[in-house]
Amino acid sequence: MGELVFLGIASLVIFSAIAVVVSPSLVHSAVALLFTLFGVAGLYIFLYADFLAATQIVVYVGGILVLIIFGVMLTNKIDTPSIASSSSNQVIGALVSILLFAFQLGVIFKTDWHIGDGTVIEGTVRPIGLMLMTEYLLPFEVVSILLLGALIGAAALSRKD
Repeated sequence: MGELVFLGIASLVIFSAIAVVVSPSLVHSAVALLFTLFGVAGLYIFLYADFLAATQIVVYVGGILVLIIFGVMLTNKIDTPSIASSSSNQVIGALVSILLFAFQLGVIFKTDWHIGDGTVIEGTVRPIGLMLMTEYLLPFEVVSILLLGALIGAAALSRKD
């Protein structure tokens, strides 16, 4: 059952990533990117990396993708010249893609894969939190002060005089 769910999520990631690349509309590409990023978060959950999955959703889906969609929506009315690519560039790109795909298949089939012993891996959030509040407290606080300074600077720059 787990393998079936994994294959479903992996196929979602692959097909939505292909849709990001081949879609002629930027909005459709952004929606396909949404599915790709959520699928990658699902794969992280399969790897028991729950913190990484949550970070993927918050940072990429919640931040970067929303920024891309806002950028597309706000600049959609600007007339831009059409971007034409020659057929030779498309042929070269297709050949490079096929060669990279063949190389990856060769690596996959020639690697001696070892199956784990089936032990349950604990969550990652607690160890990360403990490390941030004990071993890495000083760098954590320095980064928080740096981000606070950036926030105050952005507010000061955006304020109207």
